[in-house]
Amino acid sequence: MQEQKHLVELEQRKNLTISGVESVSSFSEVKIILKLLGGERMTMIGSGLKITGFSKTSGIFTAEGEFVGFSYGGKSLVQKIFK
Repeated sequence: MQEQKHLVELEQRKNLTISGVESVSSFSEVKIILKLLGGERMTMIGSGLKITGFSKTSGIFTAEGEFVGFSYGGKSLVQKIFK
C-alpha cells in the first residue's frame, strides 16, 4: 500500500493548515483529532482551538488558537520525523 502524503504548516503557533485530511474525528477548545488519508491519526493540543475550515473534497483543514503540542499516529511528531 502506498503511503499517502500530507503537509503540516503552523504559523506563529496560532494558524494551522494541514493537507491530506480525511475527516475530523473529534474536537474541543483544547484538543483536535484528525484522521489523515492512509489511516494515520493526528492530535493537536492547545487552548482556544477553533476549526476555521475543512474541505473533504480537497483534504485541506485549517484551525487557529494557541497550539502547544502535536501527536502523530500515537507518537509525537518529533518521534515520527526522527525515527
